[in-house]
Amino acid sequence: MSSPLDCKSPRYVCKHVVQQQLTRSRFINNEFVKGVDGKTFEVINPTDESVICSVHEATEKDVDIAVSAARKAFEGSWRKETPENRGRLLVKLADLFEKNADLLAAVESLDNGKAVNMAKGDVGACAGCLRYYGGWADKIEGKVVDTTHDTFNYIKKEPVSHLHAIQLTHSLTWWW
Repeated sequence: MSSPLDCKSPRYVCKHVVQQQLTRSRFINNEFVKGVDGKTFEVINPTDESVICSVHEATEKDVDIAVSAARKAFEGSWRKETPENRGRLLVKLADLFEKNADLLAAVESLDNGKAVNMAKGDVGACAGCLRYYGGWADKIEGKVVDTTHDTFNYIKKEPVSHLHAIQLTHSLTWWW
């Protein structure tokens, strides 16, 4: 078993990747951006209270920008995608989770103090969820509802909004 100080341990590698290589900005509208107000806050390792890194703080203005970008994508390119291709994209994202499971689990472990093996289970569950919904993407269809002889009622299920979340606690919120 490797210790947190062992340079080959996932947590050591993860901490150095986070500190040196990964951006600490938010990903909005297909690009990494800093906060509107430029404020940052420190992410604290709960196991030893050391600073992992600083990340840009999201204000109400930042959330409005993100929601606006999501709405634009939803009403534009995403809505025009075929259900089959939407499913393919979600499955591709699940594949990326699985391909990068060790790194994602190490980041999750470092961020919330959870054992790496437990974090790997969470990453696998996220990949499974993405794969599940990817499989459903082209299975949703409309149907005719028989009501009266002189009416035609058709139900068509389609996306009506975007999905976003704000992570308030130390928990895995990779794609929500």
